[in-house]
Amino acid sequence: MDALEAIWGLLRLLLAVALLAFGLYCGYIKYVHLKYDYIPGAPRTSFFLGHLPIMWRTFKNNEVVYDLLAQWAEEYGPVLRINVFHRVSVLILSPEGVKEYLMLPQYPKDPFTYGRVYSMFGVRFFGTGLLADRDYNHWHKQRRIMDPAFSRTYLMGLMGIFNDKAEELMKVLEEKANGETKVDIMSLLRRVTLDIIAKVGFDLELNTLYDDQTPFPHAVTTIIEGVSEARIPTFEYMPGNRKMVKKVQESLRLIRRTGKECIEQRRKAIQNGDETPMDILTLILKNAAQEGDYDDENMLDNFITFFFAGHETTANQLSFAIMELGRQPEIMAKLQAEVDEVIGVKRDVNYEDLGKLHYLSQVLKEVLRLYSPVPTTLRWTDTENIIEGVKIPANTTLAFSMYIMGRMERYFKDPLTFDPDRFGKDQPKPYYSYFPFSLGPRSCIGQTFAQMEAKVLMAKFLQRFEFQLVPPQSFKLLDTGTLRPLDNVVCRLKLRNPLAFERD
Repeated sequence: MDALEAIWGLLRLLLAVALLAFGLYCGYIKYVHLKYDYIPGAPRTSFFLGHLPIMWRTFKNNEVVYDLLAQWAEEYGPVLRINVFHRVSVLILSPEGVKEYLMLPQYPKDPFTYGRVYSMFGVRFFGTGLLADRDYNHWHKQRRIMDPAFSRTYLMGLMGIFNDKAEELMKVLEEKANGETKVDIMSLLRRVTLDIIAKVGFDLELNTLYDDQTPFPHAVTTIIEGVSEARIPTFEYMPGNRKMVKKVQESLRLIRRTGKECIEQRRKAIQNGDETPMDILTLILKNAAQEGDYDDENMLDNFITFFFAGHETTANQLSFAIMELGRQPEIMAKLQAEVDEVIGVKRDVNYEDLGKLHYLSQVLKEVLRLYSPVPTTLRWTDTENIIEGVKIPANTTLAFSMYIMGRMERYFKDPLTFDPDRFGKDQPKPYYSYFPFSLGPRSCIGQTFAQMEAKVLMAKFLQRFEFQLVPPQSFKLLDTGTLRPLDNVVCRLKLRNPLAFERD
């Protein structure tokens, strides 16, 4: 009986502690509500979950949650409160706020969100690489080491690789260009952009375009799937997900192991005075040696960052471009006329040609406005401020969405109309409302690289092919961490002039 009474006593104590903890948590949530509820926002759907149920329902329906937030912005204004459990984020859709928080270095990236991509399912992922590093001084040191590898002068020397890899894609497409075969354009674009970043970054020949099931590209695909799943709370702890979690963990270890081998072999070659390819890795290692910075784990973080940030977003941008051109015959005709005039029948696109493809630049910018693959960026403020007349409390997560601002009438006339002319040279510049590569010191280091690559691939595609989208096309978007076309952009292709183009 004494033992039984002791057990019951322990259970009563645990219940009392649990009730006390629950009561304290409820009190803390109420305190957070009082602290932020003066900020405009949609009504919470749950005391505990805040706005999460409606956002989660949107996500489960394969709808884009940013469209929901855009509706809220229209109703409640450009500064919005978003509640999830005890956390409150403030969405700022204001050029004033963008200028303040993105252009100045004193606002670090959000610790909660970027802390979650330090590792994934317990295995180091982005770590303290350029994308996720919150320490400005450490980030700035990395950026100084890497900037020369992404300078326009250096990137001009990559045009040969851009052309060669793009030509491989053209040959694959030509084999399917019979007007009948259904071609998954987005899948092939993701493969070729992965091949490009592997070659120009690390002198790796992945040949993903021909086989994406070899270990390295398969690991990349698995990790991308993992990023999408990792957004689900407690995903890794659900018994039915253990197989997926293990696959992602193994894939991350494979990528890091491959990166370690690349870095060690290249560093040894440089030290021995051996001939080395002048790729991004060589430049970074030489600059790091001059700086006296040989943090191997940080090097691996950036190896992974380049692969994931350096191929998927460009592939998604090009996929959206082809999707949109498939229903814009007038824009397509104007674009192909420009490509014919500038490129003609040449096999290779020269660097000088890129500057002459003015309308193609406008099309690609308009794609990024309407379909920004990276829809949001986050910052943290530890100081109080006032934006659009709304007080922003200290110690708050701030969200900025290029996707939403690009679709707001107050910043772009007829925002849902695809109109490349809005980026013509005589048009007013969209200051602090257009930032697909972010803005300020933390803007994307690879934006020039990405747009040079996109222009080469798009110019050669338009030079060679006529295409039609295969119905049905929903033209909807899928949010997997980045935005991409839901239907994968399936086309039927025909050669424009089978005998007209120069060959090797």
